Amino acid sequence: MEKKNAILEKSFAFALLIIEYTEELESQKKYVLSRQLLRSATSIGANIREAQSCESRADFIHKLKIAAKEADETEYWLLLCKNSKSYPFNELLLPNLFEIQKLLSSIISTSKKNI
Repeated sequence: MEKKNAILEKSFAFALLIIEYTEELESQKKYVLSRQLLRSATSIGANIREAQSCESRADFIHKLKIAAKEADETEYWLLLCKNSKSYPFNELLLPNLFEIQKLLSSIISTSKKNI
């Protein structure tokens, strides 16, 4: 039986939500923020997934730190969209991102203690 990996599942589901949202932005010709957001948000899960086949504990932590930085950047783009009067916004995005950020922080912290 395969063990579930919450951070992988949540980051993948978040990326799918982001794809839908950025498609909505692009349909309204909001290209610049849409592309920035798509890159940073999908990079979160890509880095988390890459960490799963790391070469060492330090490499694992490094990859998750990159994912955390991408999550911070994603938060910035989402806040710009949320606070812009001319942008639609999906209220599910920030709570999902915050959950991923908390998980990343916890995993990084625990991993550092176990070195």
